[in-house]
Amino acid sequence: MFSWPLFRATPPKLPRPDVRIEVRHEGEIYFVRVQRHSTARKMILKVRTDSGEPVLTLPTRSSLATAKGFLEKHGGWIAARLARLPDQIAFEADAVIPFRGEPHRVMKSAGARGAAHAGEIAGEKVLIIAGDAAHLPRRLTDFLRKQVKDDIARSVATYASKLNVSVARITVKDTRSRWGSCSAAGALSFSWRLIFAPPFVLDYLCAHEVAHRVEMNHSRRYWRVVADICPHWREAEAWIKRNGAGLHRYG
Repeated sequence: MFSWPLFRATPPKLPRPDVRIEVRHEGEIYFVRVQRHSTARKMILKVRTDSGEPVLTLPTRSSLATAKGFLEKHGGWIAARLARLPDQIAFEADAVIPFRGEPHRVMKSAGARGAAHAGEIAGEKVLIIAGDAAHLPRRLTDFLRKQVKDDIARSVATYASKLNVSVARITVKDTRSRWGSCSAAGALSFSWRLIFAPPFVLDYLCAHEVAHRVEMNHSRRYWRVVADICPHWREAEAWIKRNGAGLHRYG
């Protein structure tokens, strides 16, 4: 005999995938990514400084028709914000990029395969990348990631010693929303793009994350710890707030 169960399990609601809405303004077409967020109370329109992508955050219950109407009224705002974004700089020969905060010209060398190093030629600071031009972007990225991980490891070791704390591991990633993080287990993660910033900025961000091994918060006690071990923290904070978005324009 067949019988229905007294209770049926209700499947969990899956988040609706992001969609893109086409917005036209003065002959130009812009594609805006629409994402829903459960905590959003109103529509929030931003242009991401790292990718140049317009993004509209929508409350869960708002309709796409409402979003489209909102975006049609803000086509001029999107165009103006995109026009203000700095140009992207590709990793290619003759590009000028900041290396530890100092402008360096990228040069291709026909020397040893895979070799890369920083140097100076005729008074100009350069990054010399060997091998075929097709492999230059990857080899330059690999070189920069190694350099920044070495810099971070040294700085983290210094601050961990000052605070007498341990660090589980250090990773570098291409993070978009934060420059560094510290897990409860003591694992630290940083953006590899800090190699473009001056050393005092990278140094502060290492101090910032190591200080979380003492205080896993941003309380007054936490900021006292930061100030004790890193006197230049205010200057570095101001620099990253003013210039941080521009670090995503390279590569």
